[in-house]
Amino acid sequence: MAEPARRIDVLSTGPRFTAADVEALNARFADVPTIAMLRAVLREGLAGDVAAVSSFGAESAVLLHLIATIDRSVPVLFLDTGKHFPETLDYRDTVMKRLGMTNLVNLTPNAEALTARDGTGLRWSYDPDGCCEIRKVQPLAAALTHFDASFTGRKGFQSATRAGLQTFELDQTDAQGRLKINPLATWSSGQVKAYFDATGLPAHPLVAQGYPSIGCSPCTTRVAPGEDPRSGRWKGWDKTECGIHVDGAAEVLPPGYDPAF
Repeated sequence: MAEPARRIDVLSTGPRFTAADVEALNARFADVPTIAMLRAVLREGLAGDVAAVSSFGAESAVLLHLIATIDRSVPVLFLDTGKHFPETLDYRDTVMKRLGMTNLVNLTPNAEALTARDGTGLRWSYDPDGCCEIRKVQPLAAALTHFDASFTGRKGFQSATRAGLQTFELDQTDAQGRLKINPLATWSSGQVKAYFDATGLPAHPLVAQGYPSIGCSPCTTRVAPGEDPRSGRWKGWDKTECGIHVDGAAEVLPPGYDPAF
């Protein structure tokens, strides 16, 4: 008797998730509490291999606390740009220890790229987009190739550009079709504060000094009462995002781009 034909293995090269998947997930979790949604995503594997991307900024501890109540081993990706406030680095270590999270991944810029394109360390002063590309966009893009989805701490109230943010999105920074999950998308500033109060989470020390949104030290300034919480980021520049949440961010600047001034 002839042997049955061997089944041919097929390697899928399509995107991990589609727009239809995103629509279905947003519909399924439209009225579901945040913690229940996170529990389903992590325990049912709805998003595949997932990592949390955290700046350890003013409100970062809330999302990390929620994740830690479910799975303390979720990878936490931190973009260690070399330009952070010392207080942020201390806060990172404090929060990770407090929550008992076990998988901090510090992402650093490529050393050759820094030497070639920011040897003085001053690129932020004349080309903040280029600085962010080297120190944030490129390192994160490389790290996320190993994951199917990422959690972010973005919230709709933070700025006009984030209004209407959905819980589930397609990550449009490349063509891999990862999910970008924003568990706190619909939370208000009052809800965030109430969560800090209820859990006793430590506040970032710079919040009390007038920094409601905290990024790299050269590009972050204090915010006056009543101003947009992110108005202190890249003040004076036509720039509202570092690039990691901008569609096609990895291709915004051509290879080797260097401004003439």
